[in-house]
Amino acid sequence: MLAEGVTPFALSALKYGLLALLFLFIWRATRWAIRGLNVDSVAVARAGTTRGAEGSGPAPATLLVHESEGAKPRAVRLTSTMAIGRDAGCELRIDDTYASTQHARIFGKGDAWYVEDLGSTNGTFVNDQRLATPAMLQPGDRVRVGTTVLELRR
Repeated sequence: MLAEGVTPFALSALKYGLLALLFLFIWRATRWAIRGLNVDSVAVARAGTTRGAEGSGPAPATLLVHESEGAKPRAVRLTSTMAIGRDAGCELRIDDTYASTQHARIFGKGDAWYVEDLGSTNGTFVNDQRLATPAMLQPGDRVRVGTTVLELRR
């Protein structure tokens, strides 16, 4: 039953507003699920290529991890796909409040190393350029995850 004083126009506006919110929710949930599926399928496909015969995949490299001002950087050897973030399940765990739990990943493809943002809140930067798509890394490139800086070395 209609309450007195509520016009049919107001009811229609509410109905279409709720329909738009429902559409937005379903669209975002679907986009999030597809993004998760793409990351998992790429990681599984890549795992088979990086563990193949000797000579396949990128040359081993080292990441210098600069976590805080004045602290001595630590060296981490890259050998396969490496997730970076605050989560205990990440291969490269960093203690940085500005980093997401699953912030970025570095992976090998062909003879090169690439970095990809995993939908982090504050973004991932390569040489002070925000990543929109995966980017190839060169020796000396600086990757910023939160306030932590990672430097690729061969």
